[in-house]
Amino acid sequence: PLSFSAAELVRAAPGPLQPYLRLMRLHQPTGTWLLYLPCTWSIGLAAEPGCLPDWQMLSLFGVGAVLMRGAGCTINDMWDRDYDKKVVRTASRPLAAGDITTFQSFVFLGGQLSLALCVLLCLNYYSIVLGAASLSLVVTYPLMKRVTYWPQLVLGLTFNWGALLGWSAIKGSCEWSVCLPLYFAGVMWTLVYDTIYAHQDKKDDIVIGVKSTALEFKEYTKQWLSGFSLAMLLSLCMAGMNCNQTFPYYSAVAAIGAHLAHQIYTLDIDKPEDCWKKFASNRTVGVLLFTGIVLGNL
Repeated sequence: PLSFSAAELVRAAPGPLQPYLRLMRLHQPTGTWLLYLPCTWSIGLAAEPGCLPDWQMLSLFGVGAVLMRGAGCTINDMWDRDYDKKVVRTASRPLAAGDITTFQSFVFLGGQLSLALCVLLCLNYYSIVLGAASLSLVVTYPLMKRVTYWPQLVLGLTFNWGALLGWSAIKGSCEWSVCLPLYFAGVMWTLVYDTIYAHQDKKDDIVIGVKSTALEFKEYTKQWLSGFSLAMLLSLCMAGMNCNQTFPYYSAVAAIGAHLAHQIYTLDIDKPEDCWKKFASNRTVGVLLFTGIVLGNL
């Protein structure tokens, strides 16, 4: 039967191409959505009252999200290839499994970053400089798990850069009273979903010496996640008030609060399959907010 899932598309690709598509995690699009959605929030909030978001900018950022998430995964696997061999869930990744060489992945990384630069050059000068500034976070994030129990915080700073960039791409510069609360909300959101994600690998992480918020929080994880969720919701309210958002926006924020509360309450941190399910459900959080922004503008 015909299937249009990302995993099926990767499996249908020519054999020599498949390791590269798996290296950029094209078969696991959840991470791409989580990178892209903060961009859509910012683009949506920057739209004029009564108007839909700029669909061309949404499309451009969509392409950029695929490329930059792929580049980030490539960098991550290049740093972590020796660690990945020791973890069951990651041992089949192309570099760890030896399907491609480090040199091949380096050349592939150069191609992804070159294409991403072409996307960035389509934006205004302010946004080009702002976008380029995120590259240091992209490169250094994979190293953070070696030196701190808070690599998820650095991931949040990296993954939510689009909350700043989307607004500047539309307006020509950042309105910090809106962009900073939105960015902070995204960082808190990342701490929620990536801590849940990290609980999948905590046993292996202890053995190989990798750090994470899952290991830092331990049995107090749900309390921490509740605090991050509350901070996210308050920041979203602040961003909405500072750009005169309307009832549909705040309804979406309330729905997000209910979703996060259910997610945290039903989470079983000792079941990897449940952690993955809860992690993947965060795409719904991002889509809810974008829908609320669009309806609020209209």
